This record gives sequence, structure tokens and C-alpha cells, in this order.
Amino acid sequence: MIKSKSDYKNYLKKDKIALGIKSTNIESRIIQFISPNPIWTFQKRLRKFEYYSNCKNNGVLKLYVYYLKYLFKKTSVKLGFSIPPNVFGPGLAIVHYGTIVVNIATEVGENCRMHAGVNIGASGGSKKAPIIGNNVYIGPGAKIYGDIEIADNCAIGANAVVNKTFLEQSKSIAGVPAKIIGDVDIKSIITHI
Repeated sequence: MIKSKSDYKNYLKKDKIALGIKSTNIESRIIQFISPNPIWTFQKRLRKFEYYSNCKNNGVLKLYVYYLKYLFKKTSVKLGFSIPPNVFGPGLAIVHYGTIVVNIATEVGENCRMHAGVNIGASGGSKKAPIIGNNVYIGPGAKIYGDIEIADNCAIGANAVVNKTFLEQSKSIAGVPAKIIGDVDIKSIITHI
């Protein structure tokens, strides 16, 4: 969770690296200005909204927080994302836009790489949602739900249905219902870590 301006800058820096966005030269800045990356725009708005609502939500700035919330929701609807603030750690990489639904009670660590069609939520009327560790890859169409935990350095396969806890690190999880299908070197999938 972003608790200071240095946290905010760190989150933006790590998200930018995770998305592979380079803005060090004039050419890439011009391209970004002419044809902005919609996912990067979403993530910048997400982090800015998190920062201002967590750290500067008082007085006149409260009006600015409402404006940021409006921009954030507008971008979310445009891209098909239902991602609440303060869920993902730094280094988030949303690979494609399309339907992504995440419960507000979910906790996801650093360097999560996620595809379209992902649904992470509560189950059976419970308010508890998944807790997902650091350096986790979530494949397209994966469904993760319930009061469960996923260990660090795991890869969840495409269309997997994960409804139980997996505490072993560096495992590949796939299937309906999901099970461990082998070991995984997460650095080969999430290359920026």
C-alpha cells in the first residue's frame, strides 16, 4: 500500500519496468505522447489515486481525490478492468486489456504479471479473498477465489480454477480444479525480476 510520496514514486518506477516502458529518449516520449499505452495510463491513474486517497485525502485535496477517482473509473470501464485500489504491490504488469475482476479484499504482492479474463474474488458469501505472494504469473482466464493463499514465485496456468491454498514456492499450478503440475523458474516468465 502506498503510504508516502517515495512509495508512490517507487510503485510507478517498478510498474513501468514491469510493463517494459522505456521513456529515456525523446523518440519514445513522442511516441507515448502521440499514441499512449492505455494500460500504462490505467496503472498511472491507479497509483496516483492510491497515493492521494491514502496520503492526501483532506481539505481541498478531497475534491482532487474525487476527480482522480472519476478518471480512474473512466479508464477502468474503457479497458474492462474492475480493479480496486490498494490491492496490488509494486511491479504490476497487466499484459492485455480485457475483462479483469478483482475483489477489494484481495492482497497481491510485488511483480504480479496478469492476463485478460482473470477473476480473483471471494466465495460462498465470505468476505475473505485470496492472498497472493510476490512474483506470481496469472495466465489468461484464470479464476482464483476463496479464503486461500498462493506462495511466492508461482505460475498459474491459463483457465485454471484455483480454490485451495498452495504454499509451496516456485510451482506451476494449472487445471480444473487446480493442482501442482511441476516446478517453474518464474524468472523465465517474469523477466524483469
